[in-house]
Amino acid sequence: MKFQFYTRPGCSLCEEAELMLKLAAEDYPVEWQTINIEEDEEIHEKYMLMIPVLEQNGEVVKYGNIGYIDILEIIEY
Repeated sequence: MKFQFYTRPGCSLCEEAELMLKLAAEDYPVEWQTINIEEDEEIHEKYMLMIPVLEQNGEVVKYGNIGYIDILEIIEY
């Protein structure tokens, strides 16, 4: 399962979400591409109030406070 993970430096929720992704990746075939929203003006405008954001196939599947259980629910759905 592949995700796009939208984040920015200094975001504590983002750091926590990435830790949860790493935990999930220990038990499931999870991959993600980390995208810094501050490197693209359009992406920054789109997600600046939502980060962290998990996107799959161009669709937002979870944003804000992303926990381990949230990731498992997406994987197992």
